[in-house]
Amino acid sequence: QEWKNTFATWDPQDFCNISKIILPTSTYWSPPIFILERVNGQNSNLDYMMVTHNGSFNSTQPFQVTLTCSLMILKFPFDTQTCNLSIASFLYPAVSDLVMKTRRSPAEMMKDSQSYFLTDGEWKFTNLSITEYMEQLDHEQFSVVTYTISIERRPTLYILNLILPTCALYLLDMAVLFGPSSLEEKVSFQIAIILGSSMLAVILNNILPTSSDKPPVIGTH
Repeated sequence: QEWKNTFATWDPQDFCNISKIILPTSTYWSPPIFILERVNGQNSNLDYMMVTHNGSFNSTQPFQVTLTCSLMILKFPFDTQTCNLSIASFLYPAVSDLVMKTRRSPAEMMKDSQSYFLTDGEWKFTNLSITEYMEQLDHEQFSVVTYTISIERRPTLYILNLILPTCALYLLDMAVLFGPSSLEEKVSFQIAIILGSSMLAVILNNILPTSSDKPPVIGTH
């Protein structure tokens, strides 16, 4: 966060050429912000900010947060999810008191986010866009900045452990059904295939996400 306070200025030449100082966050006013989609989180203990001689304040507070996000898993495991992170301050109206702006462009934020993202996990970070708008609440307008994050699932693990075994079972089922085997052998082999399909269905039920209005295609067939 960066903001200006015209009452906190000084001439560095009058103070041994000191142009910046570090102060506790409680020393001066700082903009209170809220994350609208936040359900849980852990704040950091870095309650300090840097003040420069021209009245510029800079505060950096990293923290971990859990957000709510609507999942669309119709194409699971080849799905792409889009989640919003909206930052707002509903204590100060945007018309007279507080307007939030992003300092960096979406391309710069995208580059920084890719460097912080864990690329060896299940998800691949694909895009980041920023929207600045005014939210109407109780006859007042408040400034809101929304970061729209797009992530794509890595399907390799699901292809190897789920899709390929399922296809192999169905191909084997067709081969036995139209093969020259006797009826008793076909019945016993069909029972084995049914048991194998049931085990794959149990595995599929455990790994499929449940927070979606439409079930995935792979779970309905």
